[in-house]
Amino acid sequence: MQRDRGTGWILNAAHGPAMARRMSTVWYFAYGSNMSSATLRGRREVSCVRALPARVPGWRLVLDKPPLIPLNRAFANIVADPATEVLGVIYEVSLDDLDHIELTEGVRIGNYDRVEVTAWPLSRADAAPLAAFSLTSAKRDASLRPSRSYMDLLIAGAIEHGLPDPYIEHLRSVPADPDDEEAVRWRPIMDAGMRKRNGHGTG
Repeated sequence: MQRDRGTGWILNAAHGPAMARRMSTVWYFAYGSNMSSATLRGRREVSCVRALPARVPGWRLVLDKPPLIPLNRAFANIVADPATEVLGVIYEVSLDDLDHIELTEGVRIGNYDRVEVTAWPLSRADAAPLAAFSLTSAKRDASLRPSRSYMDLLIAGAIEHGLPDPYIEHLRSVPADPDDEEAVRWRPIMDAGMRKRNGHGTG
């Protein structure tokens, strides 16, 4: 038997690697639409052990990432910036669910890259820093703006998890465009791609 360093649980080799992956958990830092339970738990069907509002120093939120699919809209991204920090939500998830998040965010095809960050929970009871995984991309396009419905998800997630009011007001101030017909047509396809297949992920 061995003790999992991330969870403290003792894993028996007889359980097999599949059970070990389900029992082992990691922290995932969300800063975009995954802050909202409607996206992460609803559309992506990810189960979370815990969710905590947090800040990550050394990174900055930008909303100019080109989409994976042919939509004239921007999505959230973080870029390295030692002078600032980004706020969001850290979720404790299984390794299988982290794989599902990364699969549906296009990590395998270069849409985002995994990055390890240091997250500081905003609540006093959980003040110690936590190592977490997040997503970043070098792809940027200043000509793009996010959709209003996308920004509404960020704002809803920030409110849901109690992020500070000034940050919520910052999100509300981001210029956004209404959804066009093309985005509406793509929405069911995107939703289907986010869901797990037979409860075991999409891969």
